[in-house]
Amino acid sequence: QVQLVESGGGLVQPGGSLRLSCAASRSILSVFNTYMMGWFRQAPGKQRELVATVTSGGVTNYADSVKGRFTISRHNSKKTVYLQMNSLQPEDTAVYYCNARSSSANSWGQGTQVTVSS
Repeated sequence: QVQLVESGGGLVQPGGSLRLSCAASRSILSVFNTYMMGWFRQAPGKQRELVATVTSGGVTNYADSVKGRFTISRHNSKKTVYLQMNSLQPEDTAVYYCNARSSSANSWGQGTQVTVSS
């Protein structure tokens, strides 16, 4: 099963930006390219929620709360998925998880903490 490792989290002030990366291993390109990739987040005291997804064909989808601020993208040759987060707000504070999904697999990264605070 594909292994996912997130990076890029940290502390940022409101209005700032962060770029998260999700690197996949234990998967060849032909297999990685079939996955739907996504970012989820879980804030303290809340359930895990979908943030954004990108299909194997590059079609993106976003939660209403992040539309216009976040951008998900994938660089297939690097087997990496990104989440560019702009205009961050305290409500965006959460642990962000990378997800890879196919008809026969569903893998999660360990998560990376994003804290938005002044």
